[in-house]
Amino acid sequence: MINKLLRLIKNPKRIVSALASRGLLNWLSDETVLKMQFKTKMGEKLNLENPKTFNEKLQWLKLYDRNPVYTELVDKYEVRKYISETIGDEYLIPLIGIWNKFEKIDFSKLPNQFVLKCTHDSGGLIICTDKSKLDIEAARKKINRCLKRNHYHAGREWPYKNVKPRIICEKYMVDESGGEIEDYKFMCFNGKVKCIFVCLNRNSSERLNIDIYDTNWNLMPFERPNSSNSRTMIPKPKNFDKMIEFAEKLSEDKPFVRVDFYEINGQLYFGEITFYPSAGFEKFKPESYDYLLGNWLGLPISGVSIKVTN
Repeated sequence: MINKLLRLIKNPKRIVSALASRGLLNWLSDETVLKMQFKTKMGEKLNLENPKTFNEKLQWLKLYDRNPVYTELVDKYEVRKYISETIGDEYLIPLIGIWNKFEKIDFSKLPNQFVLKCTHDSGGLIICTDKSKLDIEAARKKINRCLKRNHYHAGREWPYKNVKPRIICEKYMVDESGGEIEDYKFMCFNGKVKCIFVCLNRNSSERLNIDIYDTNWNLMPFERPNSSNSRTMIPKPKNFDKMIEFAEKLSEDKPFVRVDFYEINGQLYFGEITFYPSAGFEKFKPESYDYLLGNWLGLPISGVSIKVTN
């Protein structure tokens, strides 16, 4: 605890985030907390009157785009029904089980390899590649800590506020080629894919690489400071056209959404739906791309979207 306090004192910018994530700023409005966080994380005042950048517009959407269906779409269990009805259940990673409490899991009935996830956040993840080596007590502590946390508090991402905390177990997916499973993140603006973030080295000790492609599979010359570009083009996925089709279908009638897919053994699988990547608090390098993505995002006004240019 003392070490954590010392780290906060040495880095005051983290104090607001630490207080918010623990629910200690719940007495403040969403708008007030978002303005505080934007100033400390982005280094500038949040412009909600006339937002221009992608990150500013994500904050605006948190406050003014309150479609109740979003809560279902960020719930890692409930979203499966939506995916099944919209594109088909053959694109879902097989589900092994769901529980309200970690203590209800009967590990003797689970396969040797599996993945545990909390339904309400992005931190509760346990990847088991060999059940005989799984530290169940460490897994229990991690999952139970996540079950007590409300993901809404940290970045005021309101869709998570009322998601029921549960645990799901999914099949551990392996590509028979032995290669890494890439994570394809389709950035959809007003129902159209504009660019794709491809995550590499996600499950390794190396730094995360995120390469950004346009819809013609050309590398785009920008990056996020918290990751790096591999600067090496990877082959376009076999199911790329279908990924585009499905991403746009899933993003219909939504100002912005990121739709994630995997391609494993030639088969397309749905990953997740995200409305506010990095909670809208991550810069782009160069900064001009924050404005470019912001220009792609037309904000709804009385049900009518602002016209944007390509």
